[in-house]
Amino acid sequence: MAKMEVKTSLLDNMIGVGDMVLLEPLNEETFINNLKKRFDHNEIYTYIGSVVISVNPYRSLPIYSPEKVEDYRNRNFYELSPHIFALSDEAYRSLRDQDKDQCILITGESGAGKTEASKLVMSYVAAVCGKGAEVNQVKEQLLQSNPVLEAFGNAKTVRNDNSSRFGKYMDIEFDFKGDPLGGVISNYLLEKSRVVKQPRGERNFHVFYQLLSGASEELLNKLKLERDFSRYNYLSLDSAKVNGVDDAANFRTVRNAMQIVGFMDHEAESVLEVVAAVLKLGNIEFKPESRVNGLDESKIKDKNELKEICELTGIDQSVLERAFSFRTVEAKQEKVSTTLNVAQAYYARDALAKNLYSRLFSWLVNRINESIKAQTKVRKKVMGVLDIYGFEIFEDNSFEQFIINYCNEKLQQIFIELTLKEEQEEYIREDIEWTHIDYFNNAIICDLIENNTNGILAMLDEECLRPGTVTDETFLEKLNQICATHQHFESRMSKCSRFLNDTSLPHSCFRIQHYAGKVLYQVEGFVDKNNDLLYRDLSQAMWKAGHALIKSLFPEGNPAKINLKRPPTAGSQFKASVATLMKNLQTKNPNYIRCIKPNDKKAAHIFSEALVCHQIRYLGLLENVRVRRAGYAFRQAYEPCLERYKMLCKQTWPHWKGPARAGVEVLFNELEIPVEEYSFGRSKIFIRNPRTLFKLEDLRKQRLEDLATLIQKIYRGWKCRTHFLLMRKSQIVIAAWYRRYSQQKRYQQIKSSALVIQSYIRGWKARKILRELKHQKRCEEAATTIAAYWHGTQVRREYRKFFRANAGKKIYEFTIQRIVQKYFLEMKNKMPSLSPIDKNWPSRPYLFLDSTHKELKRIFHLWRCKKYRDQFTDQQKLIYEEKLEASELFKDKKALYPSSVGQPFQGAYLEINKNPKYKKLKDAIEEKIIIAEVVNKINRANGKSTSRIFLLTNNNLLLADQKSGQIKSEVPLVDVTKVSMSSQNDGFFAIHLKEGSEAASKGDFLFSSDHLIEMATKLYRTTLSQTKQKLNIEISDEFLVQFRQDKVCVKFIQGNQKNGSVPTCKRKNNRLLEVAVP
Repeated sequence: MAKMEVKTSLLDNMIGVGDMVLLEPLNEETFINNLKKRFDHNEIYTYIGSVVISVNPYRSLPIYSPEKVEDYRNRNFYELSPHIFALSDEAYRSLRDQDKDQCILITGESGAGKTEASKLVMSYVAAVCGKGAEVNQVKEQLLQSNPVLEAFGNAKTVRNDNSSRFGKYMDIEFDFKGDPLGGVISNYLLEKSRVVKQPRGERNFHVFYQLLSGASEELLNKLKLERDFSRYNYLSLDSAKVNGVDDAANFRTVRNAMQIVGFMDHEAESVLEVVAAVLKLGNIEFKPESRVNGLDESKIKDKNELKEICELTGIDQSVLERAFSFRTVEAKQEKVSTTLNVAQAYYARDALAKNLYSRLFSWLVNRINESIKAQTKVRKKVMGVLDIYGFEIFEDNSFEQFIINYCNEKLQQIFIELTLKEEQEEYIREDIEWTHIDYFNNAIICDLIENNTNGILAMLDEECLRPGTVTDETFLEKLNQICATHQHFESRMSKCSRFLNDTSLPHSCFRIQHYAGKVLYQVEGFVDKNNDLLYRDLSQAMWKAGHALIKSLFPEGNPAKINLKRPPTAGSQFKASVATLMKNLQTKNPNYIRCIKPNDKKAAHIFSEALVCHQIRYLGLLENVRVRRAGYAFRQAYEPCLERYKMLCKQTWPHWKGPARAGVEVLFNELEIPVEEYSFGRSKIFIRNPRTLFKLEDLRKQRLEDLATLIQKIYRGWKCRTHFLLMRKSQIVIAAWYRRYSQQKRYQQIKSSALVIQSYIRGWKARKILRELKHQKRCEEAATTIAAYWHGTQVRREYRKFFRANAGKKIYEFTIQRIVQKYFLEMKNKMPSLSPIDKNWPSRPYLFLDSTHKELKRIFHLWRCKKYRDQFTDQQKLIYEEKLEASELFKDKKALYPSSVGQPFQGAYLEINKNPKYKKLKDAIEEKIIIAEVVNKINRANGKSTSRIFLLTNNNLLLADQKSGQIKSEVPLVDVTKVSMSSQNDGFFAIHLKEGSEAASKGDFLFSSDHLIEMATKLYRTTLSQTKQKLNIEISDEFLVQFRQDKVCVKFIQGNQKNGSVPTCKRKNNRLLEVAVP
């Protein structure tokens, strides 16, 4: 036999017992304690054979990562610790490799985590199946169908913030390779009564809150909705907001999921319009009104809501209003129309809302099925996932809880049957003798409910169809007559009731002994909810809608297809659906996940033993364990069994040479295990009692400790020997290196001594040669000096007569030449920086160089100015030219000038081209705008100022209104003769116009501006450019201006201002206008 890989097992490092079949002793207390112990250690999954128990942790655990998926992929079910991935992998591999259709049944009460469990199963299957663009698209559509169905079918309840209020069964279809092809979803019994009324502390379906929270303002306006929840009667306000739930983000997720699944944009909009119509139906209110014949009828209080609903749905308002006020009954060829009172009108409104929403939900399921159904017609393998409501026992149990519990009875029945069937098939397959197992068969309870003659559902249908007065009380009386002797039925009037005189059992109730316990049902509402009646007038009104989706939801409203036959009741429809489901499940190999809620607070780390005990009882988990243990408690294939326990026998350790079964037989004989405690199957060893398995585990644990001790001993001996050999080798290496080092050190000492002696000898020789060379050099220098003196004496004696005549001139020229040369060399090293504003210059060393010094300074300054100007762009040159022009015009003349030097000339301060306010003004001016600035125009009559837009173009000067942008005045530049201003620190200036010109009809202009220097400079330059004449700039504290026919003197005076440093202007008389400057 080939050597097997040693793998882990659920028996390794086990917290509590991983498989309840191995629990000893087996009773309710040890069962709960085992679950609690594992829960406290974050082990939320436990097995009962092949059944997975899942305890909701109410928090995120790091046990669903991609690495965990890989750990459980293609592994034996019992190979690793219990996990939902192990069951998912087992089901998927059975489907793929053994061609067996699978179904995964997830049960448990509300809040136990059924929906999350179904998501985990689907996500695991999606992760381990094939890859590829088409496969990934199918997987994504299957996964994204969940958010859509949760939004429309889930709601917050007191037990669960995301409770499924419908049953869902999804068949995922695979090809022969195990790749998903598509799926089919079936839904069961949507709790549509929640649409119109919710218990205290609970919410309506998620989609209503998601739509109001996450929709854009534009979408809400289109749907005629408001974001305030309190505006809608169908929405409960006490639980409108759920902690940790972002309805707005969930709405975006749902819209994205609808798009991925395949909903078109117009389909998604139609769905939201129907949701909005349902919301607004709840706001319709009625008032009573008496007719002449004395009958009461109802009228709608406020027709605005009705009008908006009709606009949303495309229904004629009068048709819908009549359908809420009248009811038409047809019998053969006769039609009878009766008025509805207020109570009946409210019933009709709520019935329409419930039917509209439930039919929309069914349409959604069918639409999703169209998108996710398999496109190919090849033979398919199917894996079904059933996520359905668990057993419900509330304080007030009604029709919904009755049929939900009926469904759970059927599931429990098929669970027991299929579990026993699976157990029996394995015994037959392994050739093990099958012993009969006694168990409680709940078929008697199912028969009590579903019997076609005397069943509760049959009697309810019979009562609904019976002519005459039908009430919930008459239905209860019939139950008391027919079911009085049934051992699982109790009521106050039943003969077998042990509570005949017990007033705690009300008259309007009956009790059924379910497999999970006794449940008291309130009979009130049974008849109405089973009838599920929608008046034909409302169906016909909906069919007449212009809204295509709503019209398709009510095909019975078509007058051409009137069917006088009464529609099937809700109970009979659900009974047929359950029968179809049971038939479907019986054709598949079952896999079970039993979900348990640890507490009612939806909080982590809390384990309520009483609550868990209740769930264990009604889920029948202890009975499941007993069924599993009735024959053999544990079974395992021969290969892993031998691999796990082979160390317990000398003959099988360390390697067994032969068949695995023979090795297990040798092993068990060696251990002297009683033969009645085990049995050999074809491929597995069956162990009857868990104590035998635990004995094997204890022996294995002891043997592993012994083997560990032996391994430690051998390892320590090997380690010591290795250490000794390493030390000896190291000593030899160290000794060799030391000897080498010692010889090298001795050699270096000898070498250094020889070098010292050599250096001394070489030094002595070098000094001796140096002395000889120095002596020789001194002799040569002495001879050269003597010869030079002798030759000099001879030359002077020969040319003495010529030197006496020109000696002074030559010495002077030589001295001057040396001084000038020195001057230029010093100037080279003392040159100032290239900045034109740098005034530094080296001092003059000699007086006779004064003119040269000044000329050099001037030439250098001109040169560096040119270098500086060469760096300018054309735009900068223009700016500096304007600044230079301003300097020539106003420097030392206008007190305002120094403050303008540092301010850049911008010209277009208003940005007319960018501001849409001045679009009309921009369109009216075709020329380039040089200045666009707001100025204060001085009124000629009283001296007050008005804001105007001052515009200067190449040929004109324009004034425009600041608010409207309308042009008030336009002056050609040729008509401007002079600009006058004061010498003080103010912004007043006057523009003088040519006498007789059209622009001068009202006289000259007097302005005040914060950019006076810039405006005057640009006006001066523009006028010079266009007219080739310099504009006269007059700077004086008194000047004359022409106001119409009068000449007025503008006089600037110093004075204290009330408004701070702002100059003021005041008209004194007809001839004088004073400007007070601070």
